[in-house]
Amino acid sequence: MGYVAVTGGQKAIEEADTLTKYYSLKNADQVLKVKDIESQLRLLIDRVMGEGGLYAPEYAALALKQAEGDPAEAAFLLRAYRSTLPRNYYSRTVEPSKMRVIRKISSSFKDIPGGQLLGPTYDYTHRLLNFELHQEETDVIKQFLADFALNEKLDEHEAATFGKVADLLEKEGLIGNKQCEEIEPFDVTRDKLIFPASRSARLQILSRGETGAMTSFAYSSMRGYGVVHPTIGELRVGYTEVYIPYPYGDEEDSIYIGEVMVTEVETINSFAETEEGNVEFLLGYGLTFGQNEVKAIAMAILERSLETEGTSPTQDEEFVLLHIDSVEAHGFVSHLKLPHYITFQSKLDRIREAKNKKKNDTLQEQSVTFSPF
Repeated sequence: MGYVAVTGGQKAIEEADTLTKYYSLKNADQVLKVKDIESQLRLLIDRVMGEGGLYAPEYAALALKQAEGDPAEAAFLLRAYRSTLPRNYYSRTVEPSKMRVIRKISSSFKDIPGGQLLGPTYDYTHRLLNFELHQEETDVIKQFLADFALNEKLDEHEAATFGKVADLLEKEGLIGNKQCEEIEPFDVTRDKLIFPASRSARLQILSRGETGAMTSFAYSSMRGYGVVHPTIGELRVGYTEVYIPYPYGDEEDSIYIGEVMVTEVETINSFAETEEGNVEFLLGYGLTFGQNEVKAIAMAILERSLETEGTSPTQDEEFVLLHIDSVEAHGFVSHLKLPHYITFQSKLDRIREAKNKKKNDTLQEQSVTFSPF
């Protein structure tokens, strides 16, 4: 709101808001409903929820509509809304190994528990524009959904849980960092991040990181500006149940409050020799809201990279963690649009002063050189 101080600024800002609404609606044939955004742009919804740090598909769709489809602005709106919400309970630790799986693959093993389950994905289709979408009609969509449900007999709530690849390797003693000490997690939403950061803090920052930035950083590591180039032990997408402690019962009593869709990735990295002389693989871990597989893979790469000592950019936790946050980055870059009149005028005055000084010095030198006396 820095332009309020400008003459007529308040009125100009109000008119800018009106003009924004006009530009967002001027070519519309009908109003875009929040429910349609939520149901048909699910991958974008998942991305915004992950970066916003709030699992709320309806609000993510509302934020996208308000932001005219800008995912960074939508994540900003969602996280700002999240900051106003009270925290009444802490959930029990979620167990992704018990998730109701809709997709799971491994690039490390052909045969995995339950088999490879391709699930919903664009990975195996040609990247060609589908011009038939121009003619898509509501009745056609409804008929497709009815036929699919009848032929496939799909029950989205049918339990389908499978053992994990990493557990099989652990049983053979081939995993070196599967077990971790049970400590209270650091809360990045309530406590200031301090370096060196704990693993729980790093995972939280990575989980809320911007997909594009994390993908670029992970890509740099795989290209040689780092030491991590893994294979995917297992990638799984599914629904995991969330429980909170029962406030009036025993410590073990819990209340089921719903389920969330998550993407979990465990990468298998190069092996290392332990102090006992055992040679073991090291895992990288990624977990994010919704179906956002590239981000989860990038997270696993960066998590493992930050656990490894070295001098590459992706091994510097301060560099990585402070630059992957979409809200921080988007806000800081966007702030350049605000008035900087005083600071720029100060620079302008200094450069003018330096220019005038140089001009005066030159005139003085010429006066001395050509003086008849």
